[in-house]
Amino acid sequence: MGEFRMLKLGEQIRDEISKLISLQKVKDPRVSTFLSINRVEVAKDLAYAKVYVSSFLNESQVKKGVEGLNSAAGFIQSSIAKKLTIYKFPKLTFIEDTSIKDGFDMVNKLNRLEESEKQAEEAKSNE
Repeated sequence: MGEFRMLKLGEQIRDEISKLISLQKVKDPRVSTFLSINRVEVAKDLAYAKVYVSSFLNESQVKKGVEGLNSAAGFIQSSIAKKLTIYKFPKLTFIEDTSIKDGFDMVNKLNRLEESEKQAEEAKSNE
């Protein structure tokens, strides 16, 4: 399968998993509707797909949600495989993605640094 088709398949899988979560089709109580699927990386041989999950919830709730999604992976795979017509459907593995949280933390640190620099400049100008 070409790289473009792999990316397209990953996007389709991401959309379908997001729908299942938002419509509360996954009955595991650990899976919150606040979980979001960032990206899906599909292996070239369609054997595996890594599904990256994030949320604005606290870290322990996200970990529990990922565990719930991993335990419901069979149900999710079969639900999506019925909708998508591909020869072989990949085995889904859900992974916690902290990139959004890390990005917000970085922006907050930069804002604090900028604020402290302004305060230092103001202190120098007041001397």
